Amino acid sequence: MRNDLRFQPLDASRSPRFADIATFFRLPRHEVNAEVDIALVGVPFDMGVNYRSGARQGPAAVREASRAIRRIHPTSGIAPFALCNVADIGDAPINPLDMAASIELIQRFYEDLHRSGSVPISIGGDHTVPLPILRAIAKDGPVGIVHFDSHADTLDELLGTRVNHATTFRRAVEETLIDPRRTIQIGLRGSRFSADDVAYGERVGMRLVTMDEFEAIGRDAVIAEIDRVTGSGRTYVTFDIDGLDAAYAMGTGVPEVGGFSVRDAQMMIRSLRGKHLVGADICEVAPMFDPTGQTQLNAANLMFELLCVIADSLAARR
Repeated sequence: MRNDLRFQPLDASRSPRFADIATFFRLPRHEVNAEVDIALVGVPFDMGVNYRSGARQGPAAVREASRAIRRIHPTSGIAPFALCNVADIGDAPINPLDMAASIELIQRFYEDLHRSGSVPISIGGDHTVPLPILRAIAKDGPVGIVHFDSHADTLDELLGTRVNHATTFRRAVEETLIDPRRTIQIGLRGSRFSADDVAYGERVGMRLVTMDEFEAIGRDAVIAEIDRVTGSGRTYVTFDIDGLDAAYAMGTGVPEVGGFSVRDAQMMIRSLRGKHLVGADICEVAPMFDPTGQTQLNAANLMFELLCVIADSLAARR
């Protein structure tokens, strides 16, 4: 536990959760600097999608939904705000008329964040977003990846472009940002453009867990695979919200039926406790497609799960 904990969320037992301006978990806004152990970041970028746009609204929606979250994890007892200085540092800059410039702006923002020593937990934005993040934080060597998604995102190109939400993890392997043999993709099930859509990941040594296999071997066996594949090395977590069954995540660009539940996701994230976690993101929340608000509420809860295991990981490494 730190002795200089400065950033605390508003206390919902004293200040009603509907009051004041929305920030992630009602935490204070703060600039990027070394005081922040864990930086909560919005990345309102969705120029990498080929179907339904709208994930640029994800950060704002998840901030609103995160008003529902309190301070202490109900199962593990982890109290992240008592372990680390956690702050909402706002949104990474983007240029909504220039995709390439936006990718560069996001990368530069995370390079500054990485130099400050803060560990990022980000809300996208479409699933192009992890690429500039990894370009910033994995320069010192490739990281392992725990990737929750209904799609592998390892195409070589889509509609003639090579940087988009369907090519992210192929580019990351090619740029030696991630170690494919320490990468596990969980929940794959979406219909494919061709028979070769997942061939790249298989060829370079990624562990691909389809929903058919998930159902056949069970959640505990998948958790054991996550542990085996990632080992003790530096690990990044990326969660496309469409990894959840569409019943839990209709507010996304490409909802897919037949996926895992929110409860499955919670348990898999909790299993990461003790790992050397260097960051995480949740992407593809497009709130306008879910008038109930359930998708962003689920994302906010999963963000809190990630915050708890990352805060615990940082505290253990001190």
